[in-house]
Amino acid sequence: MPLVAFNKPYGVVSQFTPEGRWQGLSDYLQLPEYRVAGRLDADSEGLLLLTDNGSLQARIAEPRHKLAKCYWAQVEGTPDVAALEHLRAGPVLNDGPTRSCEVAVLPEDIEARCLWPRNPPIRFRKSIPTAWLAITLTEGRNRQVKRMCAAVGLPVLRLVRVSVGGVQLLALNDGQPLALGQSMPVTVEQLNRIT
Repeated sequence: MPLVAFNKPYGVVSQFTPEGRWQGLSDYLQLPEYRVAGRLDADSEGLLLLTDNGSLQARIAEPRHKLAKCYWAQVEGTPDVAALEHLRAGPVLNDGPTRSCEVAVLPEDIEARCLWPRNPPIRFRKSIPTAWLAITLTEGRNRQVKRMCAAVGLPVLRLVRVSVGGVQLLALNDGQPLALGQSMPVTVEQLNRIT
């Protein structure tokens, strides 16, 4: 079992040891010989891969390998064409320009149909609409999706990683989503699958 998929809840750090107010992976997984391959912030959710294979960990985590990772971002405001094109082109951040990426607007009901409720829920303001975007990157800078969205005037309220390579969080459990806080073995063949 060289690769494990885990549906990381909000409030869990991408390490086995808890940190401050955040839980650690050891609250959910007993895999002491495994290491995280591609981190998620404590306030982000979704697909986290773990492996006991160092070269596989590097292939998943290091941006030079250009492994696609898809995130669903709930943003504050309504994205216009200019903001979407700016995201696709790759905005310049304080650490330099980002690579171009794929961006799509998701249906309004995507959260209710496909995701679990977040605990705690996001802040909600009646006067400010929200939208969901699917953003697929081939690099992995610190807090990149949040910083890219902020650069085009769309602050991120909720961020969920839904895929890494061919591993699809929402179709891992016999075509169903992997439950929040649950894990399961996946194969390198799944990771390598072109979607």
